[in-house]
Amino acid sequence: MIFYEVSVKLPTSQAQKFESYMRDKHIPEIWATQCFVQIHFAQIEENHFRTCYQAQSLADYERYLAQFATAMRTDFMQHFPQDCQVERQVWRGVQTWKAT
Repeated sequence: MIFYEVSVKLPTSQAQKFESYMRDKHIPEIWATQCFVQIHFAQIEENHFRTCYQAQSLADYERYLAQFATAMRTDFMQHFPQDCQVERQVWRGVQTWKAT
């Protein structure tokens, strides 16, 4: 399992617009690529969000990068061109524990 995590911190004045954009446009468009099997959207502070995109394989994540990432990032920057701190990380799942 591959976990692609994107953390965004932006001015508090942009937080509501950002949350709406992510929930109504950006995440549904990424979901439609079918590169990910699960997506989590979380908030730690009023202006600090994290999205975790879970891919079944490295090949699925690489397909996202090759075919979709540039357009998604361009659209994002058109909506939030300034004062937006974005951090991206890719994690490889090692083990998962689940309640029975």
